[in-house]
Amino acid sequence: MYMKIYGYCRISDVSQNENRQLDAMAKLKIPQTRIYVDKQSGKDFIRPAWQAMVKKLEAGDMLYVGSIDRLGRSYADILDWWRILTKEKGVDIVVMDMPLLDTRKGRDLLGTLIADLVISLFGYVAEKERTDIRTRQRAGINAAKARGVHLGRPIKRPPEDFAAVVKQWEQGKIPFDDALVQTGLKRATFYNRLREMRVEKKK
Repeated sequence: MYMKIYGYCRISDVSQNENRQLDAMAKLKIPQTRIYVDKQSGKDFIRPAWQAMVKKLEAGDMLYVGSIDRLGRSYADILDWWRILTKEKGVDIVVMDMPLLDTRKGRDLLGTLIADLVISLFGYVAEKERTDIRTRQRAGINAAKARGVHLGRPIKRPPEDFAAVVKQWEQGKIPFDDALVQTGLKRATFYNRLREMRVEKKK
């Protein structure tokens, strides 16, 4: 018998719904007082519910998690916490949608090795996927630049009477704020377009 059974749920933001995870926990008859829910990104483990739960966990306790990605996005962090909970604190972990990640089944060396290998494999695959995405993004950006495609926000073009408005401003006929209103440009954009106009005139 386990001393106490806990459940951990996480959703990325308040717009998502944790009911599916909570329903799965309810079927396991986990007391509501021992189900911890975080409503924030999985980028790290600095989460109030997670931190509070970890303080409660003791050797011989059981922790249920719906899926491995509910623990977090960083598999390096997941590996660290898996080691802390299972090896240092003596807690069993069950990842409900992945039978291989069930430390109850592998208290011997082989079972522990299998769980550690599965976690490590997921970490490798996730990191490789992130690296591949960044590589494809860089390749796409470089290809777009080579074709002369502008990336980022669209360039705010000045109105057709920009030169006339600039002339009025330079002659002191209108204040700078009026020049901004007439051109519909912000200060930094106004000066950028002015600089481009002057460079173009020198050609």
